[in-house]
Amino acid sequence: MSERAFSGALEQSAAKALPDRPQDKQRLERYLSALHLADLALACACAEGSEGAWDHFVREYRPVLYRSADAIDPAGGARELADSIYADLFGLQERDGQRRSLFRYFHGRSSLATWLRAVLAQRQVDRVRATRRQTPLAELEDDAVAPPALVTAPAADPDTRRFVALIKQALLCALALLPDRDRLRLGCYYREDLTLAQTGRLLGEHEATVSRQLARSRKVIRAEVERHLRAVQGLSEAEIARCFECTIDDPGTLDVGELFSAAAGRKDPER
Repeated sequence: MSERAFSGALEQSAAKALPDRPQDKQRLERYLSALHLADLALACACAEGSEGAWDHFVREYRPVLYRSADAIDPAGGARELADSIYADLFGLQERDGQRRSLFRYFHGRSSLATWLRAVLAQRQVDRVRATRRQTPLAELEDDAVAPPALVTAPAADPDTRRFVALIKQALLCALALLPDRDRLRLGCYYREDLTLAQTGRLLGEHEATVSRQLARSRKVIRAEVERHLRAVQGLSEAEIARCFECTIDDPGTLDVGELFSAAAGRKDPER
């Protein structure tokens, strides 16, 4: 892309973040130096219609969108939503002869991967709201006629925090049992948000090999988590199922990065 176009993107980003103090050079310099400049350049080039930039974006960020979609809906229902974003990102609609690309709203203050996840999450919220508005009146009738005094929020599950804590402990043990290379591969992909291709280059593996090994590791972790909950914690099958449900609904302070760091230095996986 041209230097002029990129300068314009930087000016637009600064104007959005610093509307009140555009002449404060030190603050402006600090702001610009903190931007994700490579991501901003890619977004600008895509918005300008660069075929090479677009090909690079699809290759590197499609896995990011699909992972985010699978996190929203493990059954795969959100992947269609992820695919639909491409039209808005590319800018199929035009105004005054210019393509209206969604990339114009990316200003580099977060990583492009983080911004894409936020866009996808908002689209999912919009879809749920639209579905709710289209729900037949008969299905909403009971809620509509219920006296306000009788409509109360559902009571919080008192076991939620305990179940999430047990899942965290089981995950920590499962990660600690993995070979170092498997744990590194998982960390690259899930903690560092590297693509399959980037992870493969780092580990000297083909992209397809990375994908297969990640799938195998996920199955190993799931089996080990269930074994730990059953054998070490003494939970029933129903309680194990509740552990997963509670963690999906409200993971609380469960942090993937912390789990990987703790697992790497753990000497006794079962403790």
